[in-house]
Amino acid sequence: MEIKIFDVTHGFCAYLVADNGNVMLFDCGHNEITDFRPSDYLTRIGCRSIEHLIIHNFDQDHVSDLHNLLNVINVQVLFRNRSISAEQLTALKLEKGPLTIAMKAMIDLHSEYIHDAIHPPVFPNIEFKCFYNLYPTFTDTNNLSLVAFVHYDSMGIIFPGDLEKAGWQELLKSDDFRNHLRRVNIFVASHHGREGGYCEEVFNFCAPDIVIISDKEIIHETQKNNYSKHAKGIPFNGGPEIRYVLTTRSDGMIIINKQIGDHYLITI
Repeated sequence: MEIKIFDVTHGFCAYLVADNGNVMLFDCGHNEITDFRPSDYLTRIGCRSIEHLIIHNFDQDHVSDLHNLLNVINVQVLFRNRSISAEQLTALKLEKGPLTIAMKAMIDLHSEYIHDAIHPPVFPNIEFKCFYNLYPTFTDTNNLSLVAFVHYDSMGIIFPGDLEKAGWQELLKSDDFRNHLRRVNIFVASHHGREGGYCEEVFNFCAPDIVIISDKEIIHETQKNNYSKHAKGIPFNGGPEIRYVLTTRSDGMIIINKQIGDHYLITI
């Protein structure tokens, strides 16, 4: 299995290829500086189908290339927070201004993909699990983020979108959620590592080897200090240097490789 976490500045996009070649795409942000777009990247490498598209957050930075992606690649199964309807989401987004092309594509997708897959795609050796808070218990898009866990052999990774402290605390009430946290050794920081997404109670149940942050610049001290104290550290790029936090800002695209029976390897 291979996971690539792309450098999309203040946004998110990650790409997973399973042992049988099936694909998961986590969000669909792009890099406004380099104009890196997942739609271009995936078509360039010959990807014509995304078996699982996971949208963590109904905000522009998580879907900014979605309209382009849908023009060139087929999406089989969509995962997102299903507790909010397309109509409710539209009203929520219009409170902040006109809808972008990408957001219109997201809302259309949200309204179309309403049935469970009859024959869901197979991802061998992967356990995939999602959690989210309910609307209208939460009415902000950050705390409505979908949190996804991927477990493969001895490796566990969490993708928490832009979940903020109140949202974390609500999900922590679930035994199932806490048990998945205990199996995580690669922690993608919520809300780009920023202060609003940091919840110290999470690390009562999660002791990761490494924290990964997707963002364009340091805004809060949490991005430099708070997360590093929770990580055990890993050898970087297969060498002797120990790293506790990796960022797309300074490290660029981050690649995670794992084979059954072997330890995972993170490179840039």
